[in-house]
Amino acid sequence: MPLQNRVTPWGDIVAVPQRGLFTGNRGIIHDPATRTLLKRRWSSRAWITCVCEFRGRRRAVMARRSWTELFFLDEATALAAGHRPCFFCRRADAGAFRAAWARGHGTPPPRAQEMDDALHAERLDGRAKRLHPLPAPVDALPDGTMVQAGGAAYLIVGGEALRWSFDGYQPAPMPAGDVRLITPPSTLRALAAGYRPALHRSAVASS
Repeated sequence: MPLQNRVTPWGDIVAVPQRGLFTGNRGIIHDPATRTLLKRRWSSRAWITCVCEFRGRRRAVMARRSWTELFFLDEATALAAGHRPCFFCRRADAGAFRAAWARGHGTPPPRAQEMDDALHAERLDGRAKRLHPLPAPVDALPDGTMVQAGGAAYLIVGGEALRWSFDGYQPAPMPAGDVRLITPPSTLRALAAGYRPALHRSAVASS
């Protein structure tokens, strides 16, 4: 049975066989004795995205009282859920994200905690995912943005929408009606200012 540690663009944590390209965490949110989640879905405002392999280190997933390993299809999924790059195992990417954040916000480069506090306010509405109005037409959104339409999540690449699933992306027409922004607005500004998230190969093949 797969563990409940795969993350959707809305930040929900579910149990599916697919693992994805990235891991990450929100602090300790599991019981190592049963390898199951606790009721809380975060214990830290530092929601980070990490590489799955780093300096040959190996971890038994959800097996000890340490950070809870979560998994994401790709970085766009993690960013949509409200995570950011880790400054320890992804230092170059984290630095690029911080620089793009500063350009997008017109501010000096922020400390990690400043980004975490801003993202925390933008990613949650109580315990639910906070969705936001679109700041621009869908075809004008930067690559890596995720939106919701008809109850599904779509990745924007080259002005085109690709429907998200745990298996990857597929070209699909977006349903007419209300379209909402899943990616936090602060992250969207970083994307618009030049940050390029790592995308699943299906997004590259479909674009």
